[in-house]
Amino acid sequence: MTTLNLGNQLNQILLAAKHAMYDQGELAQLTYGAFDIAARSMQDMENEEIEVTFPVGYNPNKTAISSTRIYRKEQLLSKYQFLAFHQLSINALVQLVTLIETMLSDVVRAVVMRYPQKLGGKRSVPLQTVLESTSLEEVHIRATDAFLNELAYKSPAEFSESMQQLLSVNLLECPAFHRYMEIKATRDIFVHNSGIANDVYMRKAGSHTRVKSGMALPADIQYFLESYECCLQVTEWLEVELHVHWHSTEYEDRKNPQIELPISQLPTP
Repeated sequence: MTTLNLGNQLNQILLAAKHAMYDQGELAQLTYGAFDIAARSMQDMENEEIEVTFPVGYNPNKTAISSTRIYRKEQLLSKYQFLAFHQLSINALVQLVTLIETMLSDVVRAVVMRYPQKLGGKRSVPLQTVLESTSLEEVHIRATDAFLNELAYKSPAEFSESMQQLLSVNLLECPAFHRYMEIKATRDIFVHNSGIANDVYMRKAGSHTRVKSGMALPADIQYFLESYECCLQVTEWLEVELHVHWHSTEYEDRKNPQIELPISQLPTP
């Protein structure tokens, strides 16, 4: 059984992340277009009041508990505008950060699983974990999972330090990663503090802070598009850096495609 070249494995992780980001960008645009179509359709309606039914719960017999509300046309248009220009970008931003976090974790997992000694000789594994494992590989998996769980609670700067020790790649040398640190801090603020910047945001965002503590963080479509491009740049930078340390034939073939000429166009001797 052949083992996949580590460089190719890492490159596939990054390529999958980029494709997922492209999909996220496409879905965001399609959703924005759907909101626009709904708003235009509503404006063309003659009725000034519109009845909308939506679920508010779920019965034990697996049927929805519905509620009906009558909106004035301007009320409903306002909600569609909020969804299109504010909520959509926040939700898409959360997805972008999740994709980057998953990508980085998968890269670390792939390297540590191939080289368990990179976890360090001082790292201990609970005896119960060893006894419950059916193979040495399972011990490695559980130890790696515990390590990744620790990394998940680190700030992007602390994470980059750990990643440098493991992969010899310094994320802080990537200009886009510094902007990503602010994007992740923004995501955290919307998840944990209703979009109001605080001292934690100021510390995590560093030199890329966008507002002062106590102010609402803007997150419009323009910010999402800038964040989208930034996340792609982080992925592409990492793609090159990892290729330097773990050569990927797939990456090289993609960057330097071989041109095949038809036999009729080959030069004659």
